[in-house]
Amino acid sequence: MGYPGERLGLPREGSGAVAGFGRRIGAILVDWLISTWAIAQGVFQVSTQDASWVGMAVFAGAYVLLVGTLGMTLGMRLFRIRIAALDGSQPNLLSVLVRTFLLCLAVPALIWDRDQRGLHDRAAGTVAVRL
Repeated sequence: MGYPGERLGLPREGSGAVAGFGRRIGAILVDWLISTWAIAQGVFQVSTQDASWVGMAVFAGAYVLLVGTLGMTLGMRLFRIRIAALDGSQPNLLSVLVRTFLLCLAVPALIWDRDQRGLHDRAAGTVAVRL
């Protein structure tokens, strides 16, 4: 059976290894809290009722901008992970857009393969790896 990422040519441990579930959940929670509370409610001062859709829009916009340019969001940086194309390079804009759209739908991100890649990663040709 092997370890997560072995079929992709990734190391078992350390930098470049597949990021585990805990790191990924922690990163997305930080990003969601920043998007919803700090930006949507703090900066834009939207009501609690509108915070969910404004927060999602802020989350998606920040995600595309940051992952598209840096390969990681603030939450990912805190949890020491980044998003990479399967060859280890920075994912292209189309991959980031596909991944972000599917991540915002939530369900594709919750269905994983044995390499711990969600459907959003598989569709985008990306993988979350440790820094």
